[in-house]
Amino acid sequence: MANHDHHHKNKHGEDAHGEEGHGLDHAHGHSLAAAKGRAFGIGLAINLAYVAVEIGAGLSAHSLALLADAAHNASDVLGLLAAFVAGRLALAAANSTYTYGMRGASILAALTNAVLLLTVTGAIAWEAVLRLFATPQVGGATVVLIAAGGIAVNGGTALLFMRGQNDINVRAAFLHMAGDAVLAAATVAAGAIIWFTHWNWIDPVISLLVSGVIIAATWSLLRKSIAMTMDAVPEGLNAGKISAALAAVPGVISVHDLHVWPVSTTETALTAHLVRADHSNDAALLAAAQHRLEEAFGIAHATLQLESPDFDCSCAFATAAP
Repeated sequence: MANHDHHHKNKHGEDAHGEEGHGLDHAHGHSLAAAKGRAFGIGLAINLAYVAVEIGAGLSAHSLALLADAAHNASDVLGLLAAFVAGRLALAAANSTYTYGMRGASILAALTNAVLLLTVTGAIAWEAVLRLFATPQVGGATVVLIAAGGIAVNGGTALLFMRGQNDINVRAAFLHMAGDAVLAAATVAAGAIIWFTHWNWIDPVISLLVSGVIIAATWSLLRKSIAMTMDAVPEGLNAGKISAALAAVPGVISVHDLHVWPVSTTETALTAHLVRADHSNDAALLAAAQHRLEEAFGIAHATLQLESPDFDCSCAFATAAP
């Protein structure tokens, strides 16, 4: 592979390679981060207190449904904590070692959250299966009382994350808390049935149903976070459409070696080689290309290399034509 100079000058002698559309409003970004930080902090405090109460009540009432919900809420607390820490790390400035800063921490937090939820839920489901064959006496009244509190706690926490759901971590927090409120309602129903009928087998059955719902809801988060970790094109974007949009910029002959990947759960980066007929107006061509990327696809961090038709560039990461 020949080494190619990925650094070009335009007709004014200006650097034409790393021209980036830094359309990010840093003050606005920090204010949003602060708002999300407050939401995560409040959510953490409320849910941590509720988990402690729920574990105590679950052990006292011998209710696996309550313990299952407590374990799920505990994993949510850890997930919220991971997302909160990742959000703080994402504010760190770039340096010579982490040239994108630590924005990728938000992706790792989403992946950790998904794996944690599935692991805890799997353990609860297994215990529920075992209890189907040896069901202890369950305190239905305690289950109803504690689970009813869960509806208020989880529903109120979900409201904290109604905004900013373009961030997968915020959306995950909202879905988990809203889902927990629904599952708490199911636990209330189970407790009421046990209270009036003494059908203790309802408890592990509800636990299995709850586990199934959690796994189904978490699978999408796992899939998306793994894709982000592997630098897949972010959901909602299409590499072929992006390539076509760049090729349609006046002066561009063709586009190759296009790469699009998530820098964080909310930011996207792009690199591409643009072949143009001549270099008489490189600055205008770059400005037009970057404007199109930001307006049409929300990509504010793009690095574009301009090349002449006779410039033979073989990229080590060359991709097939979209």
